[in-house]
Amino acid sequence: MANSGTVVEALQRQLSRLMRFRNREEPVFRAESSERARVLFVCLGNACRSQMAEGFARAWHADILQAESAGITPLGMVPEETAASMAEKDVLLDGHRSKGLDAFDLRSFDVIVNMSGFPFPPSLRKAVQILEWEVEDPYTGNERTYRRVRDDIERRVRAFADGIRRNGIPS
Repeated sequence: MANSGTVVEALQRQLSRLMRFRNREEPVFRAESSERARVLFVCLGNACRSQMAEGFARAWHADILQAESAGITPLGMVPEETAASMAEKDVLLDGHRSKGLDAFDLRSFDVIVNMSGFPFPPSLRKAVQILEWEVEDPYTGNERTYRRVRDDIERRVRAFADGIRRNGIPS
């Protein structure tokens, strides 16, 4: 079994490779140009945290944020617990799917919000503003955990959008 240092190093290598190469057969989702900030929310599996953030951004802050989400190692599905916790806030995740970073041109975003706990390569940090949010991963947690994480993310996304409304799109 690999120790955490080995896992971290493996994920950092994977991120570095993604910055150099993309699977050209996968569709590239580019944020369309507009007056809205193009933001990519990233977590480990694109199943819980980043889906929640994308959901709040699209539902309540679409006037200022053009949101997408992705995972470093996509789970391939959005768990029912994620969708149910968001539905309690009248934010529906219908049509959301788990996507990997390779589905996007990362440099097309104004901001990447990283909730994965793993750092992005320095080369990307030169091209895109990256915000690090330490957010608990609710996956495998109970209903109370999902709600606590959802409420934390809701506050963070609101504060992020309010900051852009006050100060403009980060450059």
